[in-house]
Amino acid sequence: MGRFLNTIEPYENYREMAEDTYFVDKTRLITELLPVLRRKDKDICLTRPRRFGKSVMANMLAAFFGKSVDAQDLFAHMEIAKYPGYRNYLNQYHVIFIDFSIMPEHCTSYRVYIERISDGLKADLCGAYPELKLNSQNAVWDLLSEVFQNTREKFIFIFDEWDAVFHMPFLSDTDKQEFLLFLKFLLKGQAYVQLAYMTGVLPINKYSSGSELNMFLEYDMARNAKYSEYFGFTDAEVDALFQKYLDNTLAPKMGRADLRIWYDGYYTAGEQKLYNPRSIVCALTDNELSNYWTSSGPYDEIFYYIRNNIEEVRDDLVMMAAGEGVETKISSYAACSMDLQTREEIYSAMVVYGLLTYYEGKVYIPNREIMEKLNHLLLTKDSLGYVYRLAKKSEQMLRATLCGDTDTMAGILEYAHDTESPVLAYNSEAELAAVVNLIYLSARDKYRIEREEKAGKGFADFIFYPERKNADALILELKVDAGPDEAIAQIEQKNYVQKLKGRLAGKTNYTGRILLVGLSYNRKSKKHFCKVKVYE
Repeated sequence: MGRFLNTIEPYENYREMAEDTYFVDKTRLITELLPVLRRKDKDICLTRPRRFGKSVMANMLAAFFGKSVDAQDLFAHMEIAKYPGYRNYLNQYHVIFIDFSIMPEHCTSYRVYIERISDGLKADLCGAYPELKLNSQNAVWDLLSEVFQNTREKFIFIFDEWDAVFHMPFLSDTDKQEFLLFLKFLLKGQAYVQLAYMTGVLPINKYSSGSELNMFLEYDMARNAKYSEYFGFTDAEVDALFQKYLDNTLAPKMGRADLRIWYDGYYTAGEQKLYNPRSIVCALTDNELSNYWTSSGPYDEIFYYIRNNIEEVRDDLVMMAAGEGVETKISSYAACSMDLQTREEIYSAMVVYGLLTYYEGKVYIPNREIMEKLNHLLLTKDSLGYVYRLAKKSEQMLRATLCGDTDTMAGILEYAHDTESPVLAYNSEAELAAVVNLIYLSARDKYRIEREEKAGKGFADFIFYPERKNADALILELKVDAGPDEAIAQIEQKNYVQKLKGRLAGKTNYTGRILLVGLSYNRKSKKHFCKVKVYE
């Protein structure tokens, strides 16, 4: 066993994961890779957002294929054991495993970084094949070729976080090109390669603009359906985990629907929806809904992507905050730009990094975890202009609604409409709903807000479910060219309260009121009208 060749670390890492209460067996990925071992095209790169299981899968493959540890007991009860002849592949290969995100101590240059890897590989090979008397002064690929020529042994290469080097501040463009050439010489056209499997966030083809790494077949979440189900949790998998949570938790604080609202919503190219796996496992382990995935990234992550073109994207942000999709084209290559300028570049980057999801030609905020990140942005960045100013009005709007101060409510709506954004032209119901969503933005700290939710005999425009048992619940109905009385009447006639009361029944001794709120806009008079009625 060496530092990189047949290292024990991937096995230990995967074994620990497999023993976790909320482990999900994804070993069917192995069955899809076994045919690759026998074909010419054996270089695969899978890119996904951070914390979507890339490292877990890399450790799994190394533990299964590698000779470092007998893993029969580990895999005997997993899905891979159902594959005919799987033992013919179990622990039968020399595996070279490299996590490119790991650096030497006090590393400040590419030379120091790459020598750790190169020297480590040479030492491993010389130690594993002493009889060949390998010369450590030769290149790694020359040593591997010499091993193959003398033993006919091939190697599986598993590289995790291949693109980590491109985020290191001390690397120059020349260094990055050298790194690509290092990978090219190590892998491309080499007879000793049994399989090359790489993971990362960013697309490999962006950086390999020439022919350095064009042998790789690359799969991302937005454009390629293949392998999608192995990165993220499906509904069925979360169902099983939630049952474990109920069985193992003395006082469960979450419902199954909560997990869907908070962490679901990532679409694959095959139109399958996936949950963020890190967030699911953390929430079930902690027995608490929280921002687990977004807390692992930069504090101002969304602002980082939009900062160079706020004017072009801020109306889109309003629509997305209301749950609407925004039409755009995306390109994984554009996502790699460090100076994002166009809408396409911005949204492409946000999809690649997991801040947006892409479905049927539109980008969306996938779930509440990301929505809270967006809400924070809207409430704190004055460079967003009118969006920031309206969001700041939202605290006043909620207080006025709870107090039944309809004059203040109408005044805030008038203020919103007097801005010059096309979103506020009310050309569609979606735009009116987007504005209402914006002027109630701060309410999301105290309410779970659902739009167009099935309730009673129809669909309520908005239902505000209170987080606290003594807070007032709200049902909002919007009308254009009709009065707020008609909006209230619709709430009552279609019995929207039925849905809200059913949900509130789960809150022990609920003491809050139910407020029926009608908001209307008259296109002829250009006036807004509001009414608040306490449900009896």
